[in-house]
Amino acid sequence: MNAVEEKIDDLNSILRITVDEKDYVDQVNATLKKYSKEANIPGFRPGKVPMGFIKKKFGKSVLAEELNKLVGKSLNDFIQTNNIDVLGQPLPKDDEEVKGDFNNPGTFEFAYEIGIAPEFEISLSKKNKFDYLKVAISDDMLNKEVENLARRYGKLVEAEKISERDMVIGEFAQVDGDIKNTSTISLEFITDEKVKKQFVGKKVGAEIKVDPKKVSRDNKDLAAMLAISEDEATNLEGEFNFTISEIKTMVPAAIDQELFDRLFGEGNVKSEDELKDKIKADLVNMFSKDSDNLFAQKVIDSLIEKSKFELPETFLKKWILASNENELTEAQIEADFDNYKNSLKWQLIQNKIVKEHNLEVKPEEAVAYTKQLLANQYAQYGMPAPEDKELVDQAKSVLGNQDEANKIYDNLYSGKLMQFFKETVKVNEKELEYDKFVAEATAQK
Repeated sequence: MNAVEEKIDDLNSILRITVDEKDYVDQVNATLKKYSKEANIPGFRPGKVPMGFIKKKFGKSVLAEELNKLVGKSLNDFIQTNNIDVLGQPLPKDDEEVKGDFNNPGTFEFAYEIGIAPEFEISLSKKNKFDYLKVAISDDMLNKEVENLARRYGKLVEAEKISERDMVIGEFAQVDGDIKNTSTISLEFITDEKVKKQFVGKKVGAEIKVDPKKVSRDNKDLAAMLAISEDEATNLEGEFNFTISEIKTMVPAAIDQELFDRLFGEGNVKSEDELKDKIKADLVNMFSKDSDNLFAQKVIDSLIEKSKFELPETFLKKWILASNENELTEAQIEADFDNYKNSLKWQLIQNKIVKEHNLEVKPEEAVAYTKQLLANQYAQYGMPAPEDKELVDQAKSVLGNQDEANKIYDNLYSGKLMQFFKETVKVNEKELEYDKFVAEATAQK
């Protein structure tokens, strides 16, 4: 068996694999003998099927399977021995037939196309400056968060008349139909100001003509509100009379020590200023993930843009077409190829950074990270995490699932890349108002 590379250019080669009869004949004969002993064929006793019959019936398929194994091994061995950094997988050359005769087996020759990863350099240093966007935590934001906490831990009481954020209970009755149901309307979630004004100031017993679609959040909410199916809700038409039976208003909790202790444990927060400090720290932590993602994406986009290396595009399009399970057409591949190409470029750049700068994720790091994920899940359900040994066993079990392990390692490598970026380039911290920050984040997606 022999493998020879025919270099087309720096990004494309043909690998020719020659398989001689001596490479496969022993294994093919051994397999056919096994078939002869085990085959259950009408008209022949078990183990007594003539070899000539076996060869005629199974010879070509056994030979094809053995050749496939030998060629696959030869391709992999040649690529590894010669340190060829291939993209995708070798593809049979589509304009060449396999050389060889299956009716009179002898020497066979196979030709495969391979795409080769390009050589390139990465330029990243303190000369490269990137904005690191942060949300400016304003007094208005903090006051609003305090107000939300007070409402969340407040209580509903009866009210004489409706205000803009009240909850109203009453009966919907279809004007030209049979639908009737007692339900609740929350005025703070009504977006149509004209509809909201119909309710404000009204008292118990008042009747309001209303389109229920305008006081519900979505189709599912509408169906629950009227006790009908979602299909009926989709096709619902006409107005309803809504008769008010109760008005509930939210009395916010007092911003006092009782609330502080309830939120953070006894004595941990002793004033509204300390409460705001806690809230601010939580907001900073929450937004930091978005800031990191925005920053990383800016660096990644810049690296892709400045990396001028070429890819074996013709080969890659063939490989996508051959390997994709969703039966993509050539037109679909062409339409989305720029996105695929940028994704592959980033993968190559990322691999190079990881290799050149020794950004390694060790197994113990993966276990520790997974333990923390599991502990967080227990906390979400209000349950204490198990003892460390059990938590370690659970983490190792999660990492035993290849898909889950890939996600966890990807996250850890992303974290190491983020740290590398921050240490390597010049970081220009820049605070933005929340709305402007959201606009920046949206524009970058």
